[in-house]
Amino acid sequence: MSTAYERAGVSQTAASSAVEALARSLRGIDTGRASRVVPLPGHYASVLRLDDGAGLALSTDTVGTKMVVAERLGRYDTIGIDCVAMNVNDVVCVGAEPLAMVDYLAVDRADPDVAGAIGVGLAKGAELAGIEIVGGELAQLSDLINGLDLAGACFGVVGLDAMVTGASIEPGDTVIGLPSSGLHSNGYTLARSVLEDIPLDDDRLGRPLGDVLLEPTEIYVKPILELLRSEVDVHGLAHITSGGLNNLLRLDAGVAYEIDDPLPVPPVFELIQERGEVSDEEMHEVFNMGCGFCLVVAPVDETAAMKRLRAHYPDAKPIGRAADGPPGVTRRQ
Repeated sequence: MSTAYERAGVSQTAASSAVEALARSLRGIDTGRASRVVPLPGHYASVLRLDDGAGLALSTDTVGTKMVVAERLGRYDTIGIDCVAMNVNDVVCVGAEPLAMVDYLAVDRADPDVAGAIGVGLAKGAELAGIEIVGGELAQLSDLINGLDLAGACFGVVGLDAMVTGASIEPGDTVIGLPSSGLHSNGYTLARSVLEDIPLDDDRLGRPLGDVLLEPTEIYVKPILELLRSEVDVHGLAHITSGGLNNLLRLDAGVAYEIDDPLPVPPVFELIQERGEVSDEEMHEVFNMGCGFCLVVAPVDETAAMKRLRAHYPDAKPIGRAADGPPGVTRRQ
């Protein structure tokens, strides 16, 4: 039986198989010297060993079909924030400090006004993340695309002895959830498919639907770096994107996660589920459902972590814990 996401045009199963096929080919690369790759299979960013003490963290991502909403509205000044967010939020998950990005804008035709507006968002996102954007590429590909595509790659630094991989997570550790600002930049093919007959100026969610769908992805970098530099011993960091809370399983920890007090679900997700008749399970597989980032800390550090995080996110809260058992995520609604 096909899922709502598959009917909208996206197969997560096929995507996983395609990524594995690509990775299989790349694993055979022979540079003629010892690999600098720090083994972090499935993690949010890759790390290369620069020397005995320092690592270079790298990640790349795109804003996906959220760009279609920007095109329909003719509003491009926030989509760059999403591009920055999707990259820096991944890099910080290994405990790295994001330093810089490069961007890639593919267009069917070059438009200085559109490019300038996208640049406004990129600059704002860079300031929110505390990074620089040091270059990029604009490609005119009218034979390949009809519209625009925006992607980026982020670079950061991390002490090899300060990496956060999840390996120190133990049963009983607290899982803390930070609220999302909305859909962020995942699941838009499904969201657009089931909401396409609702005008973008419809205000049933309290403001125009177009504004809700274009709400920029939250950038969590500065609060997370502040916590990493504090007395709190952070055991795990997870950017909650496509895959939902199952992204916790990308951490290097042989534990189960019991989520018994999740963050509230914003109304836009309820609207998508109702209009598309999407199951609870699939909603949690495709969307962040109101939780954009998770941290795992020991119970002894929970109070200190919450004090620091709530200075930035008043609605942050413990949402569950790590537990004995085979790796998996269980949720209680």
